[in-house]
Amino acid sequence: MEDKRKKYMNYPETLKREAIRLHLEEKWTYKRITEHLGIQDRDRVKKWMRKYRRLGEFGLLDRRGRRETYIDQERHVQKLKRENEILKKCLEIWMQEV
Repeated sequence: MEDKRKKYMNYPETLKREAIRLHLEEKWTYKRITEHLGIQDRDRVKKWMRKYRRLGEFGLLDRRGRRETYIDQERHVQKLKRENEILKKCLEIWMQEV
């Protein structure tokens, strides 16, 4: 009996970035990129491009399993750092006024 489960390919983040770079900077077509990089799914680069445009670098990360929480934590940390910088600047201004 034939195994009907679909085999999913995992592509490294570096390959995804290269595909995005080739499309944005070198103006390569999706077909040419898939052939050049050996990507099996012909629509895969198009999907990566959509995610990249919507989420930036985070869109290229594999977010299955627990990884999504790590991504969310990193975003939260970055947001807190920005808020801290703003508060430090506000404190400086207030201290100068006093």
